[in-house]
Amino acid sequence: MSERLVLAAGLALIITLVLSPFLIPVLRILKFGQTVRDDGPKRHLKKAGTPTMGGLIFLVGIIVSAMVAAEQPTSLEMVTLVGITLGFGLIGFIDDFIKVVMHRSLGLRAYQKLIGQFSLAFILMWISVRWLGRGTDVAIPFTSLHWELGWFYYALISLVIVGMTNAVNLTDGLDGLAAGSTMFSGASYIVIALLAAIQGGGVAVLAHETDMAVFAAALVGGCLGFLRFNTYPARVFMGDTGSLALGGALASLAVLTKSELVFLIIGGLFAVEALSVIIQVISFQTTGKRVFRMSPIHHHFELGGWSEWKVVIVFWTAALLCALVGIMAYMPTLG
Repeated sequence: MSERLVLAAGLALIITLVLSPFLIPVLRILKFGQTVRDDGPKRHLKKAGTPTMGGLIFLVGIIVSAMVAAEQPTSLEMVTLVGITLGFGLIGFIDDFIKVVMHRSLGLRAYQKLIGQFSLAFILMWISVRWLGRGTDVAIPFTSLHWELGWFYYALISLVIVGMTNAVNLTDGLDGLAAGSTMFSGASYIVIALLAAIQGGGVAVLAHETDMAVFAAALVGGCLGFLRFNTYPARVFMGDTGSLALGGALASLAVLTKSELVFLIIGGLFAVEALSVIIQVISFQTTGKRVFRMSPIHHHFELGGWSEWKVVIVFWTAALLCALVGIMAYMPTLG
């Protein structure tokens, strides 16, 4: 098993490292350049024109390596993980294409993105419940209790999936922040998938659960490889193509390992980023005042005088701590 995990992570790392020097110039030639908000931190203005949509690079590495290293690459679990990840990536790609290539500032409208995201969320849940025997109960973090939700499962967990996927997207505002944070979350899902395999028992169950660990390992390797070109000063950005795909990958792992509520802890940094935006919008619309200098919250610290690299390091540390606490929160749920 350890060999397949190393193969998945290593192959994703190598593919991403090899593809990047070739594809980054292509993105630049095609003028797939990043636009920068005028109302954002002024030092970000120099990033305008940096190639974006780089998520395509690590998506190739993640998918290829996961399929190569998996014991059962055509199993429904693996096909679901790959399909949902690519589905969210496609939504991001269309949004990026409209904004970057067609030069329309808005991209997809919010309702269009949400329709696509909720559709993918329901597909993920339906397959998991109806064909993979996942059930409609959710594990309560830090306890052995399971809450049977019935049909309410679809309503609640779809909000978790879509909310957390967009939270990853919101986190992608500083060089290396989203990729590094996702790497830590993905690493926690290697552990969680293996714990689920040990608890589940049986050869068939073991193969399926460990293949989830393989996918998580590929996710870690792809993010690590991308960081070589995405840390400050970034040579390429992942765009919505990459950030939504990463969010979809983590959400898929959460559903298939029955750790949806634990995901809120593992992705605690993402949740805080999204919450900061919600608080800012509500406060400004109701009182006309802003709680933060700028949201998402990583920009608040930038405008407070922190260097971009300092913000990223501190937030990576927070993401690592969230991942470790998430593993601890998951262990009691196995009963």
